[in-house]
Amino acid sequence: MSSLPLSDLPGPLPTHPAPAAHTPSPSPSPIGAWAVADWHTVRDGAARLGSADPWWLLSGLFFTCMGWVAAALVRQGAIPDRLPPGLLLASQFAAGAANHVLPASIGAHAVTLRFLQGQGVPLARGTASLALYSLVKPVAKTAVLLGFLIAFPELLHLGELVPDRRTLLLVAAGLVTALGATVVLVTTVRPLRRPLLDFVRTALTDARILHTRPGRALALWGGAAATPLLQASVIASVGFALGLPLTWTQVTLALLLASTAVGAVPAPGGIGPVDAALVFTMVTFGAPTGLAAATVIGYRVLTVWVPLLPGALVLSIMVQRKIL
Repeated sequence: MSSLPLSDLPGPLPTHPAPAAHTPSPSPSPIGAWAVADWHTVRDGAARLGSADPWWLLSGLFFTCMGWVAAALVRQGAIPDRLPPGLLLASQFAAGAANHVLPASIGAHAVTLRFLQGQGVPLARGTASLALYSLVKPVAKTAVLLGFLIAFPELLHLGELVPDRRTLLLVAAGLVTALGATVVLVTTVRPLRRPLLDFVRTALTDARILHTRPGRALALWGGAAATPLLQASVIASVGFALGLPLTWTQVTLALLLASTAVGAVPAPGGIGPVDAALVFTMVTFGAPTGLAAATVIGYRVLTVWVPLLPGALVLSIMVQRKIL
């Protein structure tokens, strides 16, 4: 992972020599690679956390907990079967621990699928619910981003954040290639056709049923739209605790832009690429580099490191009790 492109940003930056190029280890930690690449910025940012306002940090912890509630709502909204609310919430807390070990939400999906099967949900329906969950979240986040851009047009002077034509062409080419490879694979490998058709049929049927139930649709789309707002509230709370000179709106828009730009990178829990893009975006909005880095570090402490051990413990208990 490369260092943050902070040398081109306005404002005073910490002066230190550029990190030397090195060969990454076979399985590097994304956040560890970022810490190595920008050690001075990370060190200064971590030191600032010692003087943070504890009440704002508690507020950030509250919004972190609400994030698990939103995840449970989306999971329930993505499946017609009624799930026990307490166990569903516990499964999402446990899934959070697994999500920071494997990339692209594989850990969280695996835990949720095991939970659904333990509740008697057929494999095809459980898999379809995961696909609907994965589809609705980026669609809802994009809708929230567009809503913010329409509501706050004065924040659109962000030329550095708009991808150029070459980047857009590369993204389009990647999507077309992935779609073409899927079509070729299904066409040439005959054993895949029937399971895939069954999956698509189940997914479309369940999606139609869910959208005829207002409660399920509200849980699905409302929870998905609330998720980035709760994440932004955690970041804003940490920022306010440190004296970050940005508003909640700016922090939210920074997160939406950063996660949309690099959220497709398959890093565990989005750690690494999103962190770097979030620091870059907040600095572009006018935040000092050290404060932006400290805010992101505090955000990861509240959302990753603090819940990690309790989440692993809940995961272990649920496995031992055959809930997963």
